[in-house]
Amino acid sequence: MTASALPRRLDLSVQYACHRDGVPLRADFRRWLRAAESGAARITVRIVDEAEGRELNRDYRGKDYATNVLTFAYAEGEDMPMPEGLPLMGDLVLCRSVVEREAAEQGKPLAAHYAHLVVHGMLHLQGFDHEADADAELMEARERAILAELGYDDPYALEH
Repeated sequence: MTASALPRRLDLSVQYACHRDGVPLRADFRRWLRAAESGAARITVRIVDEAEGRELNRDYRGKDYATNVLTFAYAEGEDMPMPEGLPLMGDLVLCRSVVEREAAEQGKPLAAHYAHLVVHGMLHLQGFDHEADADAELMEARERAILAELGYDDPYALEH
């Protein structure tokens, strides 16, 4: 089966490893993920508390604090490339308390901040990064366009 013949299905698992009050619904995550990737994908979104977020960031990135979103691409760092035509696969881990704190500090609606971080993480799964200035500009432009299509304000407006 060729890549173009693959179904454009989004297999989505949402895991709530903390209380769900104020956390977006599965349908919201699906809409945001679809806006960032319309092709076939298998994605797990996991909402965690600060302790798990800190542990994951420490163990996988060497940074001893909880961060807003962590992205784990299934093929990342593999010695053998993934066979062509497989769906995009990976995990997005969102730390609930960090997302809520940032949204409040930045004066953003909570749903808009979640949407931004999901789109940001999904772009990382597609190979975008923001290490170099030029790459960051490209990634931010793509995020702005996707979020505008979803009806959200520019997430970087206050930074520029």
